[in-house]
Amino acid sequence: MTEITSKYADFEGLREQAVALRREGLSRRQIRDRLKLHNNDLLNRLLEGEPAPEWTKRPNAKDDLRKKARELRLQGMTYDQIQVELGCSKGSISLWVRDLPKPPRRSREDASAIARRGWEATLHRRETERQQTRESARRETASLSDRELFLVGVALYWAEGSKSKAYRRSERVSFINSDPDVIGVFLTWLRLLGFTQEQLKFHVNIHETADVAEAERFWMAHTGADSSRFGKTTLKKHQPVTVRKNVGENYRGCLAIHVLQSADLYRRIEGWWYGIVGAALSPEPQNRT
Repeated sequence: MTEITSKYADFEGLREQAVALRREGLSRRQIRDRLKLHNNDLLNRLLEGEPAPEWTKRPNAKDDLRKKARELRLQGMTYDQIQVELGCSKGSISLWVRDLPKPPRRSREDASAIARRGWEATLHRRETERQQTRESARRETASLSDRELFLVGVALYWAEGSKSKAYRRSERVSFINSDPDVIGVFLTWLRLLGFTQEQLKFHVNIHETADVAEAERFWMAHTGADSSRFGKTTLKKHQPVTVRKNVGENYRGCLAIHVLQSADLYRRIEGWWYGIVGAALSPEPQNRT
């Protein structure tokens, strides 16, 4: 009798229990916890000959890649070459083929070219994954109820809009941003609340070195407002010592949106926001599904 079986007098009875649990579909960890076992050698002996349940088996999604990687390694390919060929990470390749013989050494130039192609393949794979994640997330929010848009607008204003301070009381709704999409969402929110363009004024804020006229045309077209709704553009003077990043044809400055006679709206936004804060931080259970 082995050391393990001699240590546990009722080994057969314990094995009978372990096998029964295995056939019920339990994992090794579940069986170990159920039987209060802390010896992996004993657990291996108890379950000897019993196949693992299907749900505990490793997924086979990468089995084909693993097989192909091993074939390429046996043909003499390096990790970088296999990465270029299969588009998977070198970390995975290493795990799959590290028991196989290494290929002959290559010249520095060849190794550098192969490594560069491998890195390009990695960048391409990562960008594909990014785009897939973004698209999946976009579909999750592709529809928006009026109630959801209302809450988005309140949070957006409180994050980006002007706010009254204790040292400077100013209860008016003024919103400024450089992102056309953010501006578009905010204007849609104002329309949801019943505001029209006749109740709005716009101002462009932009560096004097930019194409000011083009920026003004862009914001007029983007908002659908005519020139009478736009005030004088504010030009920011250029500082030669400053290295600006916001340059190029896509730089159009910021657009400021002012809601006329908006003291009451400002007070409501403030109330709405703190209602959201109170609900979000409340210790009481709430249905947020």
